[in-house]
Amino acid sequence: MQEEKIDVLMATYNTNIDFLKMQIDSLLNQTYKEINIIISDDASTHEDTKNTLKEYLKKDNRIQVFFNEKNLGYVKNFEFLLEKSKANYIMFCDHDDIWYNNKVDMMYKKIVETKTDLVYCNARQIDKDGKVLQESYIDYKHLPKINGKNCILACSRHIAIGCSQMFTKNIKEQMIPYKKSVIAHDWINMYLATLANGVAYIDEPLFDYRLHEENEFGGRSLNQNLNRWKKQYGNTYKAYSKYRNWAITDTFYNGSKMCDEYVHIDVNDKILNYYEKIIETKVFNIHFLKYFKYLGFNGIKSRALKEIVLFHMPLLGFMKFKLR
Repeated sequence: MQEEKIDVLMATYNTNIDFLKMQIDSLLNQTYKEINIIISDDASTHEDTKNTLKEYLKKDNRIQVFFNEKNLGYVKNFEFLLEKSKANYIMFCDHDDIWYNNKVDMMYKKIVETKTDLVYCNARQIDKDGKVLQESYIDYKHLPKINGKNCILACSRHIAIGCSQMFTKNIKEQMIPYKKSVIAHDWINMYLATLANGVAYIDEPLFDYRLHEENEFGGRSLNQNLNRWKKQYGNTYKAYSKYRNWAITDTFYNGSKMCDEYVHIDVNDKILNYYEKIIETKVFNIHFLKYFKYLGFNGIKSRALKEIVLFHMPLLGFMKFKLR
């Protein structure tokens, strides 16, 4: 199979230097050599971050670094990177993970063989010291394993973290310029891909996904996020209501609104209406079947029960939250 250039896009900001070096080294050690590593530093105030990037810039001509004069924020920084990308295949890259040396190679083969617009893979979850926390991130988080064009699920929930994805230039060109509603670059590209040539999943860990204190919510379980929230805001009903509203609105509803703004299909109206109704629910919402219709998938297991309590049973959710 003839190799062609693949753009690997990395955003940095005051990055832990040890993590950054391990990640860039893992990119340079890929068995697939035809990659461009495009890095955008989002106006880091730590000089060691900038100095490290400058050092790597001299080491390998496949590395390109941009230093933003002002902080754009995580989402807009990736829009900037997408605008710089010229390759037919693109990968998002976190600054603190470690890619296995066959990651790019396996994902490129998969996207070519399946003729899809996006592929994503599994990962191990590690802590700040590199200790393995979970052998399978997908199974631990009870995330969907999609092969095909499930646009309903791609609209209703976030499916795959960006650092697990490879997608086509066709999808990139639909993504940019960003619309006002963009909250997650790795959600909208999945949705667009399911409406185009579909997606494919590789059920094998191809990188180590790092969890540490600077990860705000990503990678943690529902229980871990609830405990962090309770520690910050207390265990009152007001605190739980605030958490519930955030979880439904920011983590689900706003993502679906984003998808609908990009490409409207009739089922989106029903998904958004479902979220609007459960946001308004104060005691109990009986429409459980809608949850399974719009959000269910094979392998969801215990996650379904937790989300149903969160969405449909606010009072029961508060009791569990308070007693946790």
